[in-house]
Amino acid sequence: MKFTDIFVHRPVLALVVSLMILLAGLKAWMGLPVRQYPLLESSVITVSTDYPGAPAELMQGFITQPINQSLASVEGVDYVSSSSVQGHSVITLRMALNEDSAKALSEVIAKVNQVKYRLPEQAYDPVIERSAGDSTAVAYVGFSSDTLSAAALTDYLSRVVQPLFSTLEGVAKVDTFGGQRLAMRVWLDPQRMAGHGINADQVEQAIRANNFQAAPGQIKGHYVVSSIQVNSDLNTLDEFRDMVISNRGDHLLRLRDIAEIELGSAAYETSALMDAKPAVHLGLYATPKGNPLLIVEGIKRLLPDIQKTLPPGVEVALAFETAHFIEASILEVLETLLEAILIVVVIIFLCLGSWRTVLIPILSIPLSMLGALALMAMFGFSINLLTLLAMVLAIGLVVDDAIVVTENIHRHIKEGRAPLDAALVGAREIASPVIAMTITLAAVYMPIGLMNGLTGALFKEFALTLAGAVLVSGVIALTLTPVMCAKLLPPGQSEGRMSLLAEGFFHRLSRLYQRGLVHSLRARGAVLAFGLLVLLSLPLLYGHADKELAPNEDQGNLLLAIKSPQHANLDFVERYAAQLSELLARIPETTSTWIINGTDGVAASFAGINFSEWGQRDRSAAQIQNELQQQVDAVEGNSIFVFQMPPLPASTGGLPVQLVIRSTEDYRALYQAMQDIKEQARASGLFAVVDSDLDFNNPVTEVRIDRSKANSLGIRLQDIASTLAVLVGENYTNRFGLQGRSYDVIPQTQAKQRLTPDALNGFYVSTDSGVQVPLSTVVSLHSDIQPNRLKQFNQQNSATFQGIPAPGVSLGEAVAFLANQSAQLPASFSHDWQSDSRQFIHEGNALMMTFLFAIIVIYMVLAAQYESLRDPLIILITVPLSICGALIPLALGWATLNIYTQIGLVTLIGLISKHGILMVEFANELQQASGCSPAHAIIRSARIRLRPILMTTAAMVVGLVPLLFASGAGASSRFGLGIVIVVGMVVGTLFTLFVLPSIYTLISTRHTAPVTHGVSLEKAPCGEPETV
Repeated sequence: MKFTDIFVHRPVLALVVSLMILLAGLKAWMGLPVRQYPLLESSVITVSTDYPGAPAELMQGFITQPINQSLASVEGVDYVSSSSVQGHSVITLRMALNEDSAKALSEVIAKVNQVKYRLPEQAYDPVIERSAGDSTAVAYVGFSSDTLSAAALTDYLSRVVQPLFSTLEGVAKVDTFGGQRLAMRVWLDPQRMAGHGINADQVEQAIRANNFQAAPGQIKGHYVVSSIQVNSDLNTLDEFRDMVISNRGDHLLRLRDIAEIELGSAAYETSALMDAKPAVHLGLYATPKGNPLLIVEGIKRLLPDIQKTLPPGVEVALAFETAHFIEASILEVLETLLEAILIVVVIIFLCLGSWRTVLIPILSIPLSMLGALALMAMFGFSINLLTLLAMVLAIGLVVDDAIVVTENIHRHIKEGRAPLDAALVGAREIASPVIAMTITLAAVYMPIGLMNGLTGALFKEFALTLAGAVLVSGVIALTLTPVMCAKLLPPGQSEGRMSLLAEGFFHRLSRLYQRGLVHSLRARGAVLAFGLLVLLSLPLLYGHADKELAPNEDQGNLLLAIKSPQHANLDFVERYAAQLSELLARIPETTSTWIINGTDGVAASFAGINFSEWGQRDRSAAQIQNELQQQVDAVEGNSIFVFQMPPLPASTGGLPVQLVIRSTEDYRALYQAMQDIKEQARASGLFAVVDSDLDFNNPVTEVRIDRSKANSLGIRLQDIASTLAVLVGENYTNRFGLQGRSYDVIPQTQAKQRLTPDALNGFYVSTDSGVQVPLSTVVSLHSDIQPNRLKQFNQQNSATFQGIPAPGVSLGEAVAFLANQSAQLPASFSHDWQSDSRQFIHEGNALMMTFLFAIIVIYMVLAAQYESLRDPLIILITVPLSICGALIPLALGWATLNIYTQIGLVTLIGLISKHGILMVEFANELQQASGCSPAHAIIRSARIRLRPILMTTAAMVVGLVPLLFASGAGASSRFGLGIVIVVGMVVGTLFTLFVLPSIYTLISTRHTAPVTHGVSLEKAPCGEPETV
């Protein structure tokens, strides 16, 4: 190909092309955003409805079901789950990956409004929210105080701090955890009410009538308009105490006569700790496209100003945040990038022996990187962990083309040509292989760029960044490299001491290699049989490798899910939370702890522990997790599960293994099926922890009304229900104003008057004649046990198995076991997955299909380039052999088969095929130029191409050595990627050097046509090798 002559004759043109790449890359570097992973939209839409005091069956039948049915047709939804407990209903729509959640949100709002008329009159309006799909907030900011009550601290945070955090870019919502909303609590005394002849309904009506928010309007005079303000509402404790309930002629019955009034909390079902101190946490959740790095940066920017305005005795700290791990991972990859560049420089110097020669291929590294950055900016990509990993891999790839061109021109100079003439001839000669290698490597990653799902969303930028870097390196190798060779490689440059050593080493090595190659060709049958044996071991090695979607990373923290008995109250939960906090603080690596009691009802709590920096501790998070799980098992009163954050985005969170079984049968049948699965899971030994979200441990008191007796006394059923709702239900009656904000007014009996079910008999209800009758007159009390919560998955009754794989057990093994157990369920049951196991089921084999597709694509690309169906087969024959070598460390348990190691396997296709291209292309040209036999051509081609093959292999393998010794944040994924490529590259290169020639001599055809693209080989006839 003579187009390279243009750049050799016009060096300024080559310089301008490189400078344009440099400028475009620098501009892109300054403008590219930084993220953990490529931008993908993983979102959930939640519809929450409260109806204080309503039992779970009422919530499911009258609230959850109507809304659920209306939302079934929303487009772009992956699945819909719901949960109904007493007084609370939550419907969660998890959107499919990268679906437009804003459009879905408007559709959800419209559909909820369509069925709002079907909801109970006393139920609150549904609250609809959209946020990222992560179950854990991006950050929890803790506020602790020894002086302020939880209600007062919560009120301050909601007025002052929460609005500041809500304005941060990328924040979807700011939730309060462990806080207690301020409210006017009216503690009614049933006996005093009965003594005054007042029932609960009359008290509620009096509060509504005497605490009335009026809108009287304006007085409009001839020239002046003035607003009217009526003090018909109440604002202080004294005003509520003096409120008149009834007028008995000579006596005014006031609220203080029948109740105690205080400014307290709306509900006493949640609390929190931060480093063992009572606290309130603010959780910041990201929007579907929010960047955790920017959110946490904004929090840290606001904290100094917030600290200045805090009341005395209040302390603030960032209890938990996800950005620290992301920043540490990015820094680790950047360090690996610099280490790889330095190592590659040293390797090339040792192979070429001259710093002037080394400078030529080394310049291609920064130029290719900057060119890739320019392409990333053009396509709207970001700088993230995966694109940075692509840069690490690209170091060995982009330098290959320049090495091959430099080595070829260097060889011609040694043969006596002038530098300019050598650059012209060498560039023409090598242009075709370079183009073939560049297109081949780019084609490897094309199938990844076309993938869908999570794997496609994650690795599309990775693949296109790597392909872009390779394409740019090909451009540089054919434009700038020949020019630099002509200028920097003068005759006699190889006379340096290092150059002589390098030349001597490679000369001796090539002679030894030629002898070995001739012997292998003489024993071609044995070589081919050995290659076939290795190829047949591929399924065996693949089957022995542990499989998971992604390795668990040490993220510098652990999370704990705490499950209390369903009948537990807040005092019970707080007692054992204090014990847990002490236990967490005793771990040597601990820097801070936090606990939130009552995250989803009193019985569910959530906690976290933060560790010191990765370099400051000897144990990994996984080791601490195993020890901590054993310790928390000894904590009485609670079931505690220790787990790590999901390794990949778009997970539903929680324990890593979650199996959802659903059925049209009732919850007792589901519970029994779940118990069987849990027993089998415990007996298997595959799980360290086993649990489910369905339990029959919810004590229920059934109030059965004697309808005949009630009607005969003139008592309506509504009177009984409303009496219980006011005295026990904890529902708000109306609201009052205080300092420009509104708060609930909640009447209820004191806790000491409703400690047991029998206390309900002491409540009174009015007959139609106004006589107060004890509730025991018309009702009877019965105890029952019901499910702790009524859950549904895609509108079917469901229960979720949750587990943590035992140490040494992969996610794939655990999922395979549960899938086998699920297959044995009755026909009325079906199953689904959540959390990491759902990602594994949907994405686990996606890259393996892409791997096969990539091989087919490369074969077709090479076939089109060489106009041959045999040559591509020869080139690619060692690819499966190198894959066998790459699977050896996986079969030995050094790493698992996951998306990172699978990406490494795909990369091997391009790397190994490059070697084959160099050898086969040159052998074909030798045949065309000199009429050699295929055997003689491949022997001479292999000997001449040995040096560039070994140099490119050394650059790639040694350049990835930092990945093998990776530590700190994100080390597991980097190690897996590195070990696969390093071992596969070494094994694949050996097979290329010895097996590929045997295949070439077996199936290659003679190439006798004249050379048509300017390759000059006539002065190097293909004589008999001296060892034949």
